[in-house]
This record gives sequence, structure tokens and C-alpha cells, in this order.
Amino acid sequence: MAKLKINGATVDIEGEGNTPLLWVLREQLGLTGTKYGCGIGQCGACTVLIGGEAVPACMVSVDTLGATDDIVTIEGLSADGSHPLQQAFAELDTPQCGYCIPGMIMSAAALLGSNPNPNDAAIDAGITNICRCGTYNRVRSSIHLAAEINQREKA
Repeated sequence: MAKLKINGATVDIEGEGNTPLLWVLREQLGLTGTKYGCGIGQCGACTVLIGGEAVPACMVSVDTLGATDDIVTIEGLSADGSHPLQQAFAELDTPQCGYCIPGMIMSAAALLGSNPNPNDAAIDAGITNICRCGTYNRVRSSIHLAAEINQREKA
């Protein structure tokens, strides 16, 4: 048993310590926005934020986390879709199939957290998630729009 801080709430987790965080999120907590893609940390579909950093949840075992690690899933970013990234992705109709989008948004949230106004090169370097539909140009445009929304909200 372990205690984890997920989306601002402390939750009790049961199971083996080497269980990947991805499976705890999806199977124990019902947070299915975090997707299973490759299982080897390469595709980004399972990206969550841990301490503000984008991390593939399939590569993090529960026993490496503590109750003070701040874990945020797509559900914790905004319950009502009001986060600037969620607004921008919807406004620009970014998803095609949508499977990769939660991980893309979480990676973008980490990027904008460290670089509030990234240029194209910073986006390309910071967002390494794989999109089988190839919506990379729309993802980039959405990140730029989210940065603008963030700046407007802070003004």
C-alpha cells in the first residue's frame, strides 16, 4: 500500500510496488485520460506531470513515488476544459483521432510551465510525443495559442 498525491488529493494505492503508475491511474483510480501507447516511454500517450515535469507514466513505478510528489493527469489539469491548452486544442480542432492528445497537452503544459512563450524550435524540442495522425502543425499552433491565452489572462 502507498499514498500518492494525484490531482491534488491524497489517495491510497494497493498492489505491488513495481506497478507502473499508468496502471494505477487507469485501473485503480479510473483516470483513463492517461492512455497506454507503447509501454516503453517512447510515444508520450501516457504523459503526466510529476512535480511539473512531463513524465511517461508507464515508466514510473509506484514505489519510486511518495505522498509529497505532485502528480497531475489530464483530468487534474482542468475538470471543465478551461485550461488554456484545452481551450486552444479545441478552438483549433487539433485532434484527429485524439488518442495522443492528453499526453500532448500534458507535455505542452510542462513546456509552457518552463517557457511561457516558446518558439517553434522550442516546441519541436519539447514535445516529442508521437501522433499517428500527424497533427504536429496543429499541435504547434495550439501551443502558441495557449501561450497567447495565458498572456491575456495574466494581463
